[in-house]
Amino acid sequence: MKLPDTEKSGGGPLLLVALVVASLIITTVYFREGENGPLHALRRGVQSLAAPVATVGQWTFTPARAVVGLFSGLGVSRSTLAELRAQNTELRGRVAELEEARLENERLHKLVGFVESLELESVGARVIGRPATAWEGTILIDRGSADGIRVGQPVLAPEGLLGQTIEVTAHAAKVRLISDQRSGVAAMLQSSRAEGIIRGSISGDLGMEYVSRDATITVGDVVQTSGMGGVYPKGLLVGEVSAVELNDNDLYPRIVVRPSARFAGLEEVLVLTGAPPQPEFGGGE
Repeated sequence: MKLPDTEKSGGGPLLLVALVVASLIITTVYFREGENGPLHALRRGVQSLAAPVATVGQWTFTPARAVVGLFSGLGVSRSTLAELRAQNTELRGRVAELEEARLENERLHKLVGFVESLELESVGARVIGRPATAWEGTILIDRGSADGIRVGQPVLAPEGLLGQTIEVTAHAAKVRLISDQRSGVAAMLQSSRAEGIIRGSISGDLGMEYVSRDATITVGDVVQTSGMGGVYPKGLLVGEVSAVELNDNDLYPRIVVRPSARFAGLEEVLVLTGAPPQPEFGGGE
């Protein structure tokens, strides 16, 4: 059985040609007419009708775009959070190192300036050992005979006299503090020039002994080394008088001296290598 032939319609191409021709005609008329032409007026009317719809669409999708952008930004921050924390830790470490270097530089500057003013030879050292008990008045420093350190040399802190070396190895030395009960320093009162001996004690307090009862002594008087005994150069700051007492039956006044040097928390010291290494005047092992 033969199927009937399907009738081929020729309307499709003719419609396309007609639309193209109409489009060309409308475009030509649109560009040739003025702003008040009918086509321009029609275009403005369509835009007026579509504007509210476009505005509503913008309001609807703007919050969504903002939320998407927010979460996108959060995703980036989370992905780099570990790196930022690492960088922050590193920067804080560098700041701490710089601050420590600055403080150390200030301490060393005080030490060097003090020694230079007295025109004394010295060797800088770091404190590497502190007293194990409250009864022990010694410290350990990281310079020894290889650096020119010998037994009996004075040791200074930025604020004043600390003590003297009593044991020396090639790369370390033990320092007896003036607060030790076995220590003795020839000293004098700066104002009256009265001389005496600075002694340490078990408690760590300093006392000045053998000062003439006729000497004028007041709280706040500066105490410095007298240079007697050949151990400590004259003029090293020891401290100041914090209390004085003299009874009728006392041969000598009882003088308490507040040391100028801070024995706790020491980090850097200077050893006076130019001073003669002689036994400490008024003290011994």
